[in-house]
Amino acid sequence: MQMPFCPKLWDRSPVPPANAIAVNGTVVVANTFGLSAPGKSTTLRLFSGTQIDHETGKGKLSPEAPLRGGKKSKHGKTSTTTYHVTFLVDADFGTPGAVSVRNGNRADQFFLRHVRLELAEDRSIHFECNSWVYPYKKTASDRLFFINSSYLPSKTPEALVLLRDEELRSLRGDGKGERKDWERIYDYDRYNDLGNPDNPEHVRPVVGGTRTHPYPRRCRTGRAISNTDGVTETRKHMINLDFYIPPDERFSPGKLAEVLKLGVQAVTHFVIPEARTLIHGNDFKSMEQLRKDLYSRPVQPAVDGEVMEKLKSSVPSHKTYKQVAKAVKEEHPAKFPIPQVIQQDPEAWRSDEEFAREMLAGLNPVAIKRLQTFPPVSSGGKKSSITAEHIKSQLGDVTIEMAMHQKRLYILDHHDYLMPYLRRINTLGVCIYASRTLLFLKADGTLKPVVIELSLPSDGEGDTELSRVFLPASHGTEGHLWQLSKAHVSVNDSGYHQLISHWLFTHAAVEPFIIATRRQLSAMHPIHKLLEPHFKDTMQINTLARSILLNAGGILERTMYPGKYAVEMSSAIYGDWRFTEQSLPNDLLKRGVASSSNEPGGLTLHIEDYPYAVDGLEVWHAIDGWVRSYCAHFYHGDKEVDGDAELQAWWHDVRTVGHGDRQGDQACWLALDTVDHLAQTLSTLIWIASALHAAVNFGQYAYAGFPPNRPTRCRRFVPLPGSPEMTQLEADPEKFFLEMVPDRFTATLGLALIEVLSNHTSDEVYLGQRATSTWTDDGQLLRLLDRFREDLRRVEKRVEERNKDQRLKNRRGPAKVPYTLLFPDVAGQEKGLTGKGIPNSVSI
Repeated sequence: MQMPFCPKLWDRSPVPPANAIAVNGTVVVANTFGLSAPGKSTTLRLFSGTQIDHETGKGKLSPEAPLRGGKKSKHGKTSTTTYHVTFLVDADFGTPGAVSVRNGNRADQFFLRHVRLELAEDRSIHFECNSWVYPYKKTASDRLFFINSSYLPSKTPEALVLLRDEELRSLRGDGKGERKDWERIYDYDRYNDLGNPDNPEHVRPVVGGTRTHPYPRRCRTGRAISNTDGVTETRKHMINLDFYIPPDERFSPGKLAEVLKLGVQAVTHFVIPEARTLIHGNDFKSMEQLRKDLYSRPVQPAVDGEVMEKLKSSVPSHKTYKQVAKAVKEEHPAKFPIPQVIQQDPEAWRSDEEFAREMLAGLNPVAIKRLQTFPPVSSGGKKSSITAEHIKSQLGDVTIEMAMHQKRLYILDHHDYLMPYLRRINTLGVCIYASRTLLFLKADGTLKPVVIELSLPSDGEGDTELSRVFLPASHGTEGHLWQLSKAHVSVNDSGYHQLISHWLFTHAAVEPFIIATRRQLSAMHPIHKLLEPHFKDTMQINTLARSILLNAGGILERTMYPGKYAVEMSSAIYGDWRFTEQSLPNDLLKRGVASSSNEPGGLTLHIEDYPYAVDGLEVWHAIDGWVRSYCAHFYHGDKEVDGDAELQAWWHDVRTVGHGDRQGDQACWLALDTVDHLAQTLSTLIWIASALHAAVNFGQYAYAGFPPNRPTRCRRFVPLPGSPEMTQLEADPEKFFLEMVPDRFTATLGLALIEVLSNHTSDEVYLGQRATSTWTDDGQLLRLLDRFREDLRRVEKRVEERNKDQRLKNRRGPAKVPYTLLFPDVAGQEKGLTGKGIPNSVSI
């Protein structure tokens, strides 16, 4: 049996061969706060990529070479140190194909950016690393990095075949044991780390791996399972900022520092006792007070000793705590910025046109569907209480039959998935309906809401419902009721957006692909190199989300209406998820907002001024063109796809394990047996990780940064005629509205969260970009990437032109917020709270 790669089995003698030649190189390491730099005890060795050591079956191995010097440098905005290294190798050593690195530090890891070798005749070889290297005393093995060339498994140089295989086997591990920080092992696990069965208030179902609770898998951390139920993973702290993920998935030092600084406001809001927020009362007394308190007064940083002690107990690593403390110390009090939705017109958000426009160009433009049946019908066959009498007068000269035929009736449907949960959700101190909103496409291309149905389960058992229907009105009691009903719809949509459109369909859906890629595709595999930038930072963000947002008692449970049923409800929705439907064209077809056609792009949009779809299709076609040209460069026929052992193992991992709960649905997946199917699959994955995530994430603050526009929960139902609540509404509509939507504490906590989520960090790498130009040594691939960038620049130009076109009313709307969420930003200039730019990955 072949031993796994372990250089300690070879002679590490520094004695050079008699006919040695020198190979000089540079080693670049990121400077990391609180960690020791690598010293002379850190050594490197080269493996030949062309000459085999017949005793080992691997490439020839050079003697150790220590680091020399150590000069401060700068790579982009990252502070680095550049070292020199000289390897003495045989004259017939051949061309290096891999480098092994041994960290000689006693305790501290370092972040290795790259190694570069200078060869004869002005040739150079680059090893792109971007990884943490832990001390040999902890790992008992060296880190291995391959040259930046790409090889299909069948075309791997013979000297690298065993190294390639052993590296993959080491990354897969054996599925046993508790993970240590320095281990690089990728394995699957269920979401068994969200609850705590030893605390009755924090009992949550484990999702993933069962028919009742299907879910994508996460990366197994291997933490101890010591709770009384025997399946739930231990969490030492309610807010845990120190957790295991494989080192290659961790933030770079610069990104870590920036995220800590961004997150400190949200974290401190979370750990501050609620009483502190209640000093001024927990309800806003008026819209004027809400605006003044949120956007005019400084947000209290709360960095006193009490808060820092709470934070210290949540961060077991002293070095991590020091980083947080440093960020807090540098963070000055600041007010929340005024969100775009109220910058130009503070009242525009109330209008029906803006309410409807945000379904096409807001933060959740992926939920609206074309109405296929009137009246709407539940999945169980029960008809809606909406009738023709409710809407026929609002369609002008168009009958309902004509509107259906002309594809002019649409629905925002938050009914079927919510009804089974409403009885339980409404015991949590919230007042939530299941809603249906019907909209009519007007001649000017805008949507007009024509009716809202709000439903509750009846008081008895069974599936009977109590429904109320509300019609548009702008004055008097009917106008107030219409505003309240729109707010309840927005609450439904806010919950669906954050838990499903954002978390489940991007963050959670992508993680199994990352695990499968690391386990089954060598770093030298061309598909690994294609996907690499689209996985940056996702696993750490997801782990952070499980620790702070999704966990029992976490921020999402405290701010979103489903509360402790949030993840369970998302599991039920995942039961119908299909990967094949996640490509933008297939999603538009499924929702009925487009039809197949012979037009360029193959689709006709039924809402021509649908900013998300129009911009998105152009981005999709650019991605698809890049992916197809990339695949064609390596796969010259379908047999090469079908015969790629690593690729087939990757696809098997994704379908049967990572998304194994959906393997029984044959329509969920394409067979990976042709170049076309491979390109479709990869384009869909890249779309999800980049453009789809950008569309549903980076507009959050622009629209939900004003809580009345996108409330996350309701505390009161819509009053019934003749009730005391109706009297209160009629006496003071604004006060009733503010007492219905989230209170001051919940709104402030939610605001702090989405401000962090909506930020572009300074190390963001955007679609069409790579972190370095040395990611590949293949000139043809670099030219193909240049062509992809040019395609995206053309998209940018057309987005800007459409936003200036006054005829396209949905591009800006009454709130005058231009649609820029799918503006690619190939130049990478957008940082901060911009609402513009498509990062490569689900990175925040």
